[in-house]
Amino acid sequence: MYGSQFITTSQKMLKAASILSIPVFVTTQNAARLGPTCNELTPLLEKSVEHVDKKAFSMWVPSISRHFSSETPSEVVIVGIESHICVTQTAIDLIKAGHKVYVLRDGVGSCNKEEVPIAMDRLRALGVTVTSSESWIFECMGDAGIGEFKEMSALIKEFSGKTKEVMGTLCKI
Repeated sequence: MYGSQFITTSQKMLKAASILSIPVFVTTQNAARLGPTCNELTPLLEKSVEHVDKKAFSMWVPSISRHFSSETPSEVVIVGIESHICVTQTAIDLIKAGHKVYVLRDGVGSCNKEEVPIAMDRLRALGVTVTSSESWIFECMGDAGIGEFKEMSALIKEFSGKTKEVMGTLCKI
C-alpha cells in the first residue's frame, strides 16, 4: 500500500532529519520507466546528501555506500517501497556491511499489502529493528533536554492526527 500513510511518515521523517541534522540519502528506482519520487516529498529532498536513480533493487549502491564506513558502523533508518524488494535488499546489504538497521513500519509499503508483514518478519529475523517513526524519533533524541527538543515536539504535534490515522490503518492490516 503506497497511499497517504507512506507519504505522511516520509514527510515527518524528512522534517525530523532536517531538525536533527541527520543526513538523508534518497534513491529512485529507474525513474525513466517507473516515474520520479512523488511530488509531496520532492521539496523535502533538496538537502539530501545524495539522490540517486538506480536500477539495482538495493539502494546500497556505490554512490550511497561511499558515504559510510564499515570501520565505524552507522545506524540507518529506512523508509520506502517496496517493503519486500528494495527495503529488504537494502537492509540485508547494510547488515552485511556491519551497520545497525531500523525499518519504520509506518514508513514502508507495497503494492501487495500482504507482502509487508512477510517482509517485516524476515527483517526481524535478520536482526533489523522494526519500529514506528515516533518511537524512533524519541529514541534518537534520547533526552528532552536537547536543544532541538522544542522544535521536534512541535513536529510531533503537527503530525499527531496523521500519525494516529496511519497507525490505525496499520493495526487493521
